[in-house]
Amino acid sequence: MSEPISSENLVYDQNGLLPAIVQDWYTGEVLMQAFMNSEAVDRTLQTGRTWFWSRSRQKLWNKGETSGHFQFVKDIRYDCDIDCLLLLVDQRGPACHTNEHTCFHRAMDGNPLKPAVFEALTRLHGLVDERRRLMPAGSYTASLFEKGRDQILKKVGEEASELIVAAKGGDRDEVVYEAADLFYHVSVLLADAGVELTEVYEELLRRWK
Repeated sequence: MSEPISSENLVYDQNGLLPAIVQDWYTGEVLMQAFMNSEAVDRTLQTGRTWFWSRSRQKLWNKGETSGHFQFVKDIRYDCDIDCLLLLVDQRGPACHTNEHTCFHRAMDGNPLKPAVFEALTRLHGLVDERRRLMPAGSYTASLFEKGRDQILKKVGEEASELIVAAKGGDRDEVVYEAADLFYHVSVLLADAGVELTEVYEELLRRWK
């Protein structure tokens, strides 16, 4: 357990600034990077919303003050040298001024972004929910929603049984495959029930405590 520190204990550069990395509390996605001085840190702590120092305008700014896309702080962490902060936030709307969810929405090789491993469940749930809203023809996911809750529940039960059989058989690759199938069908059930994946995450954290 780390000792609590104040803005005065942080290590700032020669301009009185330190970098602050902003990360989505729910998805783990890195949203943006900005700079803070001691006053920005204090205001962030006092208001529960992010404040930064604009090097171009030479003034404090509250993220979302013009766009309405505020960041509500859930936790603040500091690095081993106490000269960089990580702000975990509940992001309301896009974080980037280009209206992208994250400022880091382009890859250096110019190719479409490759989802990171930690994004797998979030991307899956997003895709499933999109299928539920758009109901595209030929989509297996859409067909499950068309058939209704009972069919979705049946598939969840089938996939759970297949995972049990795979685990009993001791085939590691088969366990991975069947577990992925179960996660997918559970995601369909959550979308059908109107439950967000983040609600499940929060319930898991409550149990952890």
